[in-house]
Amino acid sequence: MGIFMGLLEELKELGVNTDEGVQRLMGNASLYERMLGTFTKLMNDTPIEIEEFDCDDCGELIEKTHALKGASGNLSVTPVYDAYTEIVNLLRQGKPVEAKAAFEKILPVQKEIIQCIERHK
Repeated sequence: MGIFMGLLEELKELGVNTDEGVQRLMGNASLYERMLGTFTKLMNDTPIEIEEFDCDDCGELIEKTHALKGASGNLSVTPVYDAYTEIVNLLRQGKPVEAKAAFEKILPVQKEIIQCIERHK
């Protein structure tokens, strides 16, 4: 249990609202931990490349970013959720350059959160 608590504490320091995430799963912290593993798998299996933002019709990119936004929102991975919300909105407004800047800004934070979860697995 000590390692698990370490995970939640580390994620809190990275801006993840773990209390809300656990609450969404009816207080089941171990289910939340498993879902975080699923989240990292989704993030790793759905990589977004910087070049994808050089698009005229960004439909496919919108779908990918929207899926990642939903996954991060469901688990209250707040920094990632907030960034992907902004990215999706910018893409839908036809502003891929601004969306790319927002994506580049969240990448190091996203990487740190994923590495934190993977370290505790």
